[in-house]
Amino acid sequence: MKIQLSHPWPETAAEAEAVQDALRASLDLADPGPRSPATVAGVDVAYSGDRLAAAVVVLDAVTHRVVEQVAVTGRTAFEYVPGLLAFRELPSLTEALERLATVPDLVVCDGYGLAHPRRFGLACHLGVLTGLPTLGVGKTAFVGSHREPGRERGAWSDLVLDGDVVGRVLRTQDGVKPVFVSTGHRIDLETACRHVLALSPRYRLPETTRAADRLSRTALREAADA
Repeated sequence: MKIQLSHPWPETAAEAEAVQDALRASLDLADPGPRSPATVAGVDVAYSGDRLAAAVVVLDAVTHRVVEQVAVTGRTAFEYVPGLLAFRELPSLTEALERLATVPDLVVCDGYGLAHPRRFGLACHLGVLTGLPTLGVGKTAFVGSHREPGRERGAWSDLVLDGDVVGRVLRTQDGVKPVFVSTGHRIDLETACRHVLALSPRYRLPETTRAADRLSRTALREAADA
């Protein structure tokens, strides 16, 4: 798949925030998203200092078997600033996506979409650049407030920021800590949560995230040993 960065690369935090503000208008928040995707990709990035490994793993949406996987190693493209993580990771992530022979029906990011200070997290940014349906699954709360959902699998509560619902706090397994699901691009929140549950049959995190995390860590370790 071919991806082109559709904006100048920022050099400062203020420039990066301006990019997020400008691209937010390109989000498609009306598309309900794929109801029965054949393939779902997970993306994740592992770090060691300023070195990183970006991984994309495409799974069969039903069996969760690996269809294709790509890892790219490199260096961070931007300083660490909360809310601007996408600018550190996007060059390597988009390179990994471009190397795929398979175009996934849905992309699951290890991070946030609308649940972001400027309503434009990594899942939103990657969705706009690729045109693919994207969602974010965060391990911890980043913005907003919520009540604790019930302890059973599938229980959820709204994640609210400035009076708006920007995501859901979703329990993927009985009695485990919830995850924080938010839409990125071309998918609604109900559909996003349904897919996250389907991708999490045994563990707290979706199989897409688990697979991409393993691949990124392995690639980073092998690059360090080379």
